Amino acid sequence: MTGCNCGSCGEAAPSGLEARVQEVIQTIRPLLQADGGDIELVSIDAEEGKVFVRLQGACKGCPGAAMTLKMGVERHLKEKVPEVTEVVAVQ
Repeated sequence: MTGCNCGSCGEAAPSGLEARVQEVIQTIRPLLQADGGDIELVSIDAEEGKVFVRLQGACKGCPGAAMTLKMGVERHLKEKVPEVTEVVAVQ
């Protein structure tokens, strides 16, 4: 998901929920990158509180990716953004 805050390029600025989710992902990203991976926000279902992400690099296909997703990313997002109920990895 992208969003520009310049106001002149035509892209919509991220919603409040999306901006907060992106902020948390930015704090998690360096930890994943240190292990050769990365994470990308794909979409958010605000109605159900589901956040869809794509794991990349070493995280993609890693046996520990499910644990990283649930015990790391999901736990952290739920703590910081109470509207989040679940984080789902997509391909």
